Amino acid sequence: MNIGFIEDTPLHGGTQLWVAEAIRAFLARGQEVTLLAPEGSWMVEQGADSGAQIFTYDWDEVVQEGDDQVQIWTEALSQCDVAVCTVHPPREGFHCAVFAARCIKEADLQTFLLPKTGTIVPEYERRFYRPDDTINSEVIAIADFTRQYLIKSYGIREEFVTLIYQGVDTQRFRSTADGKKEARKRYLLPENAAPVLTSVGSFEHRKGLPLLFEALEQLASGPLPDIHLMLVGDGPDEVLLRNLVEGLGLCNHVSFFPFTSEPDTVFERADITVLPSLYKEGLPNVLQESMAMNVPAISSRIGGVPEVVFDGQTGYMFEPGNSAQLAEAILKLWTDQEAYRRMCLQAREVITKRFNKEVQFDVFLEHFRSITGELNGS
Repeated sequence: MNIGFIEDTPLHGGTQLWVAEAIRAFLARGQEVTLLAPEGSWMVEQGADSGAQIFTYDWDEVVQEGDDQVQIWTEALSQCDVAVCTVHPPREGFHCAVFAARCIKEADLQTFLLPKTGTIVPEYERRFYRPDDTINSEVIAIADFTRQYLIKSYGIREEFVTLIYQGVDTQRFRSTADGKKEARKRYLLPENAAPVLTSVGSFEHRKGLPLLFEALEQLASGPLPDIHLMLVGDGPDEVLLRNLVEGLGLCNHVSFFPFTSEPDTVFERADITVLPSLYKEGLPNVLQESMAMNVPAISSRIGGVPEVVFDGQTGYMFEPGNSAQLAEAILKLWTDQEAYRRMCLQAREVITKRFNKEVQFDVFLEHFRSITGELNGS
């Protein structure tokens, strides 16, 4: 079977990390893999030495949907039995899933198009998920919240929306003494920093980082004077966030670190992972990876978060935008050390039982075979 991936972004993040891992996982399982991504993008760099067949296109030019771009996409898609297309934001009227569907239809390909999403954006159109009823297509949702939303709000029939959790590499994301030692070398923090919070991801408005700063300010000036936040990532709001930290007098409580493809080392250094997102979240990888490493999570109650963060068991949730609730959750989790240690163990237990990535790659592959009529094939 040839499994295709369409990534219409030059950037990188949790989704792209998963695709890079998925490419290698399916190749290791004896499948062929095709990657269609913008030329010069992070995804192309990651796939370069993987053994996947790579097709590239001009990210700016493709929005015009000219004949040359149609030819590139059609040639790539013609290689694929299934083509997994991450549902990215539309650009100037262009959408990758819709364009892929057009190429499949016009060339009369049998390729099975699989828009994949964990994030719900209310202004997105139904056609981004179910672009053309006349081609082979269905949606993969990586959170049950997402699946239910697609069915109820977009009116997509249940049989066309499949839930498959992406999962976590539970062998890679496993805390060790050596890992903790390396993390302390790599991430230098104040000697007495405790608790150490981390927030990993893009520096952009939807991630709600100013809200986290508000909670941090409340705690640092009161019950947790040694609290420290590791911000790991990059994005359009980095300068704004650095200025905000300075303006709030939090320079001794916040450290910025660049994006890393080794987030396991980040979690080795952290006591608590915080996700203060305001909107547009599915089932965030960072929460699952953090919990796999025995690090409880505090997150806004949003998207698929309740499917992995259980109040009082693997962490706490708070209402999006409520910095007082966030501060209260951090304080509650850290000051009851007996409960904290119990949650560290329970966090990993939940991940290993329900979100093991190696098991989930097999689930994806079985699903691909099923929908293409190759359930008993190689």
